[in-house]
Amino acid sequence: MTTLQKGSKKLLNAWAFYDWANSVYSLTIASAIFPIFYGALFRDAGIEKITVFGGEIARGPLITYVTSFAFLIVSFLTPLLSGIADYVGNKKVFLKIFCYIGAVSSIGLYWFSLENIYLSLTTYLFGLIGFWGSLVFYNSYLPDVAFPEQQDRISAKGYSLGYIGSVFLLLLNLAMIMKYEWFGFSGAGEPTRISFVLVGIWWAGFSQYSFYYLPKGNSNTGKFSNKLLLNGFRELKKVWEKLGDNIPLKRYLAAFFVYSMGVQTVMLVASYFAEEELAWESDSQRTTGLIISILLIQLVAVLGATITSRASEKFGNIKTLIAINIIWVVVCCYAYFVITPEQFYITASVVGLVMGGIQALSRSTYSKFLPETKDTASFFSFYDVAEKIGIVIGMFLYGLLAHVTGSMRNSIVLLGVIFIIGVVLLLKVPRKTT
Repeated sequence: MTTLQKGSKKLLNAWAFYDWANSVYSLTIASAIFPIFYGALFRDAGIEKITVFGGEIARGPLITYVTSFAFLIVSFLTPLLSGIADYVGNKKVFLKIFCYIGAVSSIGLYWFSLENIYLSLTTYLFGLIGFWGSLVFYNSYLPDVAFPEQQDRISAKGYSLGYIGSVFLLLLNLAMIMKYEWFGFSGAGEPTRISFVLVGIWWAGFSQYSFYYLPKGNSNTGKFSNKLLLNGFRELKKVWEKLGDNIPLKRYLAAFFVYSMGVQTVMLVASYFAEEELAWESDSQRTTGLIISILLIQLVAVLGATITSRASEKFGNIKTLIAINIIWVVVCCYAYFVITPEQFYITASVVGLVMGGIQALSRSTYSKFLPETKDTASFFSFYDVAEKIGIVIGMFLYGLLAHVTGSMRNSIVLLGVIFIIGVVLLLKVPRKTT
């Protein structure tokens, strides 16, 4: 196979296509069908708590803790493995490993049950690790495949492909679940489980196009030694030391750490907030309403990512990020007073508009701030570790405030404050290069 040149259309499309492949996990399993399936397991069993590790715990905190633990594991693994990837010059193999771990785990959710809760939660845990771990290596390819002037648009294209592909598969899964008799099923349970299998097959199958065209990595030719396992942490330390001399990158990372904490927490808790705090008339309305809101977020996000990339070209990345964070503050203020499903749909539409934009632009902005280096995986490992630690902190604070006050609405106030701090920190970032 001929190696594609950096910046070539085919190479850029191959990179962006991995978003099409893996985003079905974040929508079907992380956001839409699995949360509803998970809650239904408890409702069908007539329980709200389950005994785990010798103590009783409610279903909401249980899945939250498992999710937080997965992010802690990814935070540890990514610097370890990305350092090795840069050292031996083949990060594609690690991208494949995490992809297949996630895809197989998605298929394994077919057997998720309360009777085998430990094995089930472990399968869910590995799915998260596979998805978020693969993103470290996928993101690190951006400066390798695209020139700075191409990065905003191709990053946005990746997110757009991901949103479109994930919605396509979700609609297929929903057709099987809501019209199960059309597909020869006797109930919605079996097609729900099959949807997890389809996610795994889709993810692993469509990834092959990206794997075929993406280069192995950098041309480094490292040899194995007993110090190799710690090389990633040494690389992280080097990145940390370089931040002291790179004021724009240092200040941007600080701002990203804060506002990303808010963005990712919203993504992870939105369904739970809607399920608990809104005035649903029935269980069926709750299920339908949550799916509608999630579809709204995904579809509008495609438009949001495109608009944001155009805005960044005209006004600059940092100014655009500041504007998006201000919109997030307004969203949080409005969400505090949301009661009806219709109000939540409005909130979901705006969230989708700014969610797709801020994710794509954050990735490409960081890429632009990077110094000239071959060790892109280590720099993006630092980026991802900061994001994951932010998620752990954000989820913990969100859950703690909801627990202490007895209402998830009060946690929305916390998210608003986080975005305000993000705006303040972004204002301190030099804007000459972005």
